[in-house]
Amino acid sequence: MQERNGGCLCGAVRYTLKSEPRSIAVCHCTHCQRQSGSLFSFNLVIREADYQQSGETVVFVDKGDSGHPVHRHFCGRCGSPLLAKTALMPGKVVVKAGTLDSMEGLQPQAEIYTDRAAAWLTPIPGAARFARNV
Repeated sequence: MQERNGGCLCGAVRYTLKSEPRSIAVCHCTHCQRQSGSLFSFNLVIREADYQQSGETVVFVDKGDSGHPVHRHFCGRCGSPLLAKTALMPGKVVVKAGTLDSMEGLQPQAEIYTDRAAAWLTPIPGAARFARNV
């Protein structure tokens, strides 16, 4: 297993992933669309113990469809979204893959909230599709 490194746009926050992702998914929910300013968010789920960070993040507490809190971490200087922690996945973090130094070898295994995906966006080959969160 190779370590993966990443960070925010301005470099104030850096991180290392010390294990392979437990899952790799694209999320089309409206909250991920808004926080990314794009059509979806490309996410890696990793054990929290395998995520090491230097620099401070600011946290926005959101509410997921389940009604449980989602703690969205971002850089307070440049605004880059870095990760999320949700009560439904204790001990895990959801890392925003677009903040990695390299996405080489990462292929989405699933697409979630496809009922909210842009109609003209084609499905990702080989990825399972779910209308809502699995």
